[in-house]
Amino acid sequence: MAQTTPLIHLTERVEHLLVRHQELQRTNTLLQEQVNALTLERDTLRSRLQATRARIDALLDRLPETPPASKEGVA
Repeated sequence: MAQTTPLIHLTERVEHLLVRHQELQRTNTLLQEQVNALTLERDTLRSRLQATRARIDALLDRLPETPPASKEGVA
């Protein structure tokens, strides 16, 4: 009987570790999905930012060039 107690304890520990391992695998999978979603969102935002910058640059190119106002003429 003395030999079975450590074996039972070891078996319980191994089962507990297996359950914990499965939980960590599920958590890792969920975190990886979040990373993938955030990476996609980041890439989309970068693309939108780049397009916006291009539109702003195009608008700036269309502005007429005016000489800077002199301080003497300003009241």
